[in-house]
Amino acid sequence: MVFGSFIAGATSEGGGAIAFPVFTKVLQIDPADAKVFSLAIQSVGMSAASLVIIAMGVRVEWRVIRWAGVAGIPGMVLGAAVVAPLLSSAMIKMSFTFLVTSFAVTLFMLNRRMRLCHDRLPDESGYESWIIALAGFVGGVMSGLVGNGIDIITFSVMVLLFRVSEKISTPTSVILMASNSIVGFLLHIFVIDGFTPEIREWWLAAIPVVVVGAPMGAMLCSLLDRQVIAKGLIFLILIEFISSLWLIPMTPSVVLVSLLMLVVFSLLYYGMYSVRRYEPIGSD
Repeated sequence: MVFGSFIAGATSEGGGAIAFPVFTKVLQIDPADAKVFSLAIQSVGMSAASLVIIAMGVRVEWRVIRWAGVAGIPGMVLGAAVVAPLLSSAMIKMSFTFLVTSFAVTLFMLNRRMRLCHDRLPDESGYESWIIALAGFVGGVMSGLVGNGIDIITFSVMVLLFRVSEKISTPTSVILMASNSIVGFLLHIFVIDGFTPEIREWWLAAIPVVVVGAPMGAMLCSLLDRQVIAKGLIFLILIEFISSLWLIPMTPSVVLVSLLMLVVFSLLYYGMYSVRRYEPIGSD
């Protein structure tokens, strides 16, 4: 979590994006427990990072936080209470891997050349709020499955479809993931009863680390160029992809779900990238 908390504050991937793979692939901890820990620790670390972002006056898109945050609540409930019990642990692990891998491919294509970006969310037709809300709902479902997702998916929509700079999208996704983590954490405490004494011990041990690491990551992110942020994300996702292929048993059902996730999200991300409606004036 020393590394994970720093990533949580500096990128659009929450600390759970580090904790979940390490817990499930290296330490062989049940994905359900890894998910609850991810939500619990992000509710502290990313909330601390959010306070630093706000205190520093870092620019964020509050409209995205409101729309996606509200829609992410029912998504979180659906993912945690309904969808998660239906999937095997291997399927859950690979679903997350191919979600972020498909995004990394598109992000790589997007940053092969210099491009113009918006510094705010375009507001032309009113459809933007519904698109962001849908992204928040789908991201909430993924967060309910693996403890992380609403930040990645909303970040993807902001960057790929609306052409908003990573400098704005990243701190926006940090605040959004913090709020969604709090909702998920409370859900597992008071409704699902998934916050076990063992997870509580892990959580208490990691809190002193993440309340320092996540704000430091947020401060560094405010100083970095957007292309550096994008390259950092791609590198982390590459590690996630390789480790999944190496450590997760590839049964026919897992391969089928993995390919389905890869195709669906790749088409979705490429479709957003292909839309020219929100292209800044002067772009190629």
